[in-house]
Amino acid sequence: MTSCKLFVEVRILRRVFAGIALFALMVSAAAAQDLIGAGSTFAYPIYSKWFAEYSAAHPGVEINYQSIGSGGGIRQVELGLVDFGASDMPMTDAMLAASKVKLMHIPTVLGAVVPIYNVPGIANLRFSGPALAGIFLGKITNWSDPRIAQDNPGVRLPNLKITVVHRSDGSGDTFIFADYLSKISKTWKDGPGAGTSLSWPVGVGGKGNEGVAGLVLQLPGSIGYVTLIYALQSDIDYGAVRNAAGNWVKASLASVTAAAASIKNMPPDFRVSITNAPGADAYPISSFTYLLIPTHPTNMAKERVLRDLLSWIVKSGEKQASGLSYAPLPENLVPKVLAKIYSLPD
Repeated sequence: MTSCKLFVEVRILRRVFAGIALFALMVSAAAAQDLIGAGSTFAYPIYSKWFAEYSAAHPGVEINYQSIGSGGGIRQVELGLVDFGASDMPMTDAMLAASKVKLMHIPTVLGAVVPIYNVPGIANLRFSGPALAGIFLGKITNWSDPRIAQDNPGVRLPNLKITVVHRSDGSGDTFIFADYLSKISKTWKDGPGAGTSLSWPVGVGGKGNEGVAGLVLQLPGSIGYVTLIYALQSDIDYGAVRNAAGNWVKASLASVTAAAASIKNMPPDFRVSITNAPGADAYPISSFTYLLIPTHPTNMAKERVLRDLLSWIVKSGEKQASGLSYAPLPENLVPKVLAKIYSLPD
């Protein structure tokens, strides 16, 4: 082989290898813009809409979100298996201290957990906190119980056994509901308590909001709890709840916003509970929901996309919240959330 021919072949091989390396780099760059998240079913309807719209407006960016419950979202992001987690329960100081990944809480929207029920022929029931605690503790077992009747004067309640339906997976809805019950019932606080997963005294479990709603629809005499949007989409009855001011309030955008207004001094890290909030119009089982963002990213390309996604949510996505029965962030909170987002590495 002549030296000239060898030189030409070497140049060709170099170009081939350079082309392969460039293609690999392009694939790597494209993959770097694929984000994976997991967690909250409470916020899944709004997150799925946001992520689809953001991806459509940003070619090359795909966001894969798995609705596995807040408990699962916290575990996945702590293990570094996802780029972000989602939880309706703000992590405790102990949880944050134990996490190997330093995490930031970014509030996105507010929503409500509602008591849904299947009592044939009866709509618009009302539930006080003690009655709900008694039902889910297994101390109130029949719909004709005087404690339910007291909340619903004039309603002919049937002699029908109550079947409790709760979440079987780690769930932010469970935390919100149990956090409320812990505030109005010492027996509940000292027993099941508040958390994403509980040791339930009674009842059957359903996976996700869909599972709970499905079981309640199937079982006459049953009662459960779901995010407001799932009750509306399932066309299932849900009750008004007596709030801290003593008023009967049904979940709505206005009543959730009223609950958020009770927070006069928002903590810098946004971790706060608004269940059983004061205020005449506040719905008592309301909550912020959060995206959990690692503050020390290992992939800066993904971090830039995530940072842009978060700012897009606050600037543009919030306008879509009410269409899915979520309340947008209070206006006075928006600049603080954006400042926190912009503090992430760029």
